[in-house]
Amino acid sequence: MSPCRVAVVQAAPVLFDVEATVGRFETLLAKACADGAKLVVFPEAFLGGYPKGATFGATVGERTDEGRALYARYRRSAVEIPGETFEAISAAVARHQVHVVVGVIERGGHTLYCTALVIAPDGTLLARHRKLVPTGMERIIWGRGGADDLAVVDTDLGRIGLAICWENYMPLYRTWLYEQGVQIYCAPTVDMRDSWTATMRHIGVEGRCFVLSANQFAVSDDYPAGFVADAGGPVIRGGSCVVDPFGRFVAGPVFDRGEVLFADIDLDVLDGAYLDLDVVGHYARPDLFQLRTDW
Repeated sequence: MSPCRVAVVQAAPVLFDVEATVGRFETLLAKACADGAKLVVFPEAFLGGYPKGATFGATVGERTDEGRALYARYRRSAVEIPGETFEAISAAVARHQVHVVVGVIERGGHTLYCTALVIAPDGTLLARHRKLVPTGMERIIWGRGGADDLAVVDTDLGRIGLAICWENYMPLYRTWLYEQGVQIYCAPTVDMRDSWTATMRHIGVEGRCFVLSANQFAVSDDYPAGFVADAGGPVIRGGSCVVDPFGRFVAGPVFDRGEVLFADIDLDVLDGAYLDLDVVGHYARPDLFQLRTDW
């Protein structure tokens, strides 16, 4: 298989402004494609937004009217599939003829989900994966994903898998992705801690796969006035990176600025990488340990 150029976008949406966010998506996609990317990965919650710091007026046993009003505003900016916003981004993907992974806040019925999409170069939806377990306070505003959309998809670039933010800390989910033969492991996130990049390096080694992690870079101007306190620095500081199957950075990590990162990955490297490690094959002990899935 020939080497493939990939791009990881480190940027943020404009919270509650769908039109402006779709415009940013199109601009950043065009920038990535102009430099030859065949796969472009956007961060978690790029469409719909990550409401960093918001409580939505929820405390144990109580919710406020102001919090419900904020949630209503957040819900109205979420993405329906199919729907107008989704059609706009899929049309942009089709114009550029590129594979795209993008995080969206999805409105499904009366519930919101933190979702990652894989969109084909013709704009069709290849996969939709809803975050299995929202983290901490995210559980107030997002529902739990189900087993029907766990996603590793075959493409002409390789087998693309999805794990959103702290799903990457779920060992059994990672194992399932490895069992499905993931080669290009996409990890959209908003986790800006230094420990995140250590996790990405670990997954590259453990799964013998290329890891593409796209994080947001957000400043106070990306939010409505007064939504976040202006501490003089970024609200979300990035940390996007691309890691090879031996845990080495081939792009990034980049902090404290917006950027589109590029890397040329060669899946032929995987053949040699499996020599000494295949955690679901010759380095497994199925006589002692087995992953059971109930779906």
